Amino acid sequence: MAMSEKVEEHLKEAEASLRAALAFAARTEKPMVTSSIADVISRIDGLIGTHKMLDKFEDMAGKSGFKLF
Repeated sequence: MAMSEKVEEHLKEAEASLRAALAFAARTEKPMVTSSIADVISRIDGLIGTHKMLDKFEDMAGKSGFKLF
């Protein structure tokens, strides 16, 4: 089942806001803060990418008659 467009849209908006925060934090905050923000950005990006990859696997499996989930 594909991630809804609305959820993906909100995740991308959050990622964009975090990138802006990261750019500012890199100049003003301690390294732990910038590292934590970067980690959250990476997790959001990974979530979106992984979900798309799983959708592709499901589609391929469905075409071959194999059920993944």
